Amino acid sequence: MNVSMNPLSGFTDMWPVVAGICAGIIALWCILVVVVWRVCPDELTIAAALRLLPDLLRLLRRLAGDTSLPRGVRIRLFLLLAYLLSPIDLIPDFIPIIGYADDAVIVMVALRSVVRRAGPQALQRHWPGSAEGLAAIRRLAGVPTSSG
Repeated sequence: MNVSMNPLSGFTDMWPVVAGICAGIIALWCILVVVVWRVCPDELTIAAALRLLPDLLRLLRRLAGDTSLPRGVRIRLFLLLAYLLSPIDLIPDFIPIIGYADDAVIVMVALRSVVRRAGPQALQRHWPGSAEGLAAIRRLAGVPTSSG
């Protein structure tokens, strides 16, 4: 009885899943950068646009953890994070471009809903990034950039 005891065999089986998740995150990031850059090209530098996804994820985490916000807002945020982590999408990710674009649209719709319910002050208070990034997120969320 010859049984291979390779400790890395479990990782090699997971490699396609890990690669797919990484490719999905990178594609979502690129789509978000392009959409934000097209929405507000004069107000946003490329460097600020590239920092948007990490800042947006930190914003969502901070808003979800803020117990002073209404419970409905936090539930929406947890549902958004669960949807983004779920392998099941409205449009499958293997369809080029629109497979990841639906995730970006859902993030924008959820962000608009959260900001309308929690208020632009919560967005301002929890935003971890630059002023240019905040202006872009405010614009995507439908909040006037001059307020706050």
